[in-house]
Amino acid sequence: MITARKWTVRGRVQGVGFRYFARLQAERLSLTGWIENKPDGSVEAFAQGVMEDVDRMEAALWKGPRQADVRKVEAFDAPADSGSFEFEIR
Repeated sequence: MITARKWTVRGRVQGVGFRYFARLQAERLSLTGWIENKPDGSVEAFAQGVMEDVDRMEAALWKGPRQADVRKVEAFDAPADSGSFEFEIR
């Protein structure tokens, strides 16, 4: 069963390679979706795939790359996107 989830990640998450870290994790987990920086300094992400792998992605977002300082990850259920075929950095 496919699960889709959207996250807002707050803390020191821009300028530290966070989006590239997330893309690597998503590709490793065979997830599709996207990640982008937001004007308020947060990062927003969307991923879909097998529920266990989406949960693993959320755990990875809490960790982030070594240079990041993740303070908060807000998770929201989201509708699946049938047009998503890879995990892209926006």
